[in-house]
Amino acid sequence: MEWITFSKLKNNWPAQLQSHLEGILLAFSQCDLCGSDSQEQSLICSSCFAQLPLFEQELTQGDLLNWPAINKALPHIHFDHLFCLSPYLPPFTHWLSQLKYQGRFELGSLFADLLAQQWLKVHSTSPIDLILSVPLHISKWQQRGYNQAHLIAKPFSKLVQRPYQATVLIRLKENKSQVGQTGAQRRNNLANVFSLRHPLGKTVKHVLLIDDVLTTGSTASEISKLLKDHGVEKITVVTVCLTLPKH
Repeated sequence: MEWITFSKLKNNWPAQLQSHLEGILLAFSQCDLCGSDSQEQSLICSSCFAQLPLFEQELTQGDLLNWPAINKALPHIHFDHLFCLSPYLPPFTHWLSQLKYQGRFELGSLFADLLAQQWLKVHSTSPIDLILSVPLHISKWQQRGYNQAHLIAKPFSKLVQRPYQATVLIRLKENKSQVGQTGAQRRNNLANVFSLRHPLGKTVKHVLLIDDVLTTGSTASEISKLLKDHGVEKITVVTVCLTLPKH
């Protein structure tokens, strides 16, 4: 292992130190699923990676709204494209729960890595002006201590080399849990919930909106409506998983 010296760090030392630390962590990383050494990517070995239930992005040109069944299942949406890593299946179901409720922050970086790998396969030249994440209400943030969407969006933005703003979107009201609600109930529950701290600027035309899971699309759609009211022309929603409501 290469030692870190002052001469190597004196130019752009924060980025170089981060790179060295990531290399050290990867060198000692074990697969979260099988316990084997994970040398290529933190938390998952190549064998387990090959078995992940990932969407085949090439089949839909990186947009699940091109899939008629999914398009039909998401009526009344205001976003234009949908990019998801996987259906809501293990091991993502377990990982998402651990990130959201058990504070496993490292899973945010894993999701960002996996999303970026798949995104760059089909969208490497897509003109993205800004990346945003779905916000939590301040009371929920204080209770949990973090926003899982932000933990995914921040490292993802670095990997795809697009700007990210963590605080421009705010959630004005804390709504009751939407679990089990219909799409119409969710839309009513989310009316006038979100706002912008400041204008995005006239040059922001295509926004990537990141969340952990998409179910009815109501939250992403309400935010998309707000963004379009402020001049954004196109919104692509990016989530780890897609879980459609059962009818």
